[in-house]
Amino acid sequence: MLRGIKINMERKIVVPGEVIISGEDYLPGEGTEKKDKDIVALKYGLAEESARLVKVIALSGVYQPRRGNVVIGKVENLTFNGWMIDIDCPIGAFLPLSEIPRYVNKESMNEVLDINEMVVAKIMGVNNRGIDLTINMRGLGKIEEGIIFKINSNKVPRVIGKEGSMIKMIKDETGCNVTVGQNGLIWIKGDKVEDELLVKKAIIFITEKSFTSGLTEEVKKWLDKKEKEK
Repeated sequence: MLRGIKINMERKIVVPGEVIISGEDYLPGEGTEKKDKDIVALKYGLAEESARLVKVIALSGVYQPRRGNVVIGKVENLTFNGWMIDIDCPIGAFLPLSEIPRYVNKESMNEVLDINEMVVAKIMGVNNRGIDLTINMRGLGKIEEGIIFKINSNKVPRVIGKEGSMIKMIKDETGCNVTVGQNGLIWIKGDKVEDELLVKKAIIFITEKSFTSGLTEEVKKWLDKKEKEK
């Protein structure tokens, strides 16, 4: 017997304790647990199933940093060995000199990254001391152009879409480069400010309609309409 979501079709809002689906073939993923044959929600959010793995995408709460997450942050301070980065998280984040993709003179660290400048980084690890970051990979580094704005970090999966479908569609439709930080900060860079602002409005539209099924198609229609209004 299936309850809650329609498998491989649409997501459904669930609350803690709610049975999402029943059956021995399904495995509990993030935000769920298995009780007998039932997969039960542990948090409020959108339930989905993929390859028999059931998970709940949270729609509220504070960003929880994880190894491998791409984040966007602001330089708070310079130390002898690196930079303190604010990634809008209760835990402090640190970018060490060793994780810069070139030689850095310690006397001129501010020429690489200075206080209040923004950076795209990746989380290498989370431990008792804090969060360790790197920019020693393609697509990471200092942000110099474009616009940055913040959404609730729990809306990020909806902005990205299943297997990246939503954000790919937005990039294709607008021609803008969009970097979505798992911490909820988003960087948009396009040829025109108008295009960047359109992407921002589209993402806000997604966050406001995050409970809606078939959201990717709705956003495409919305973008088509805005294009015609130009």
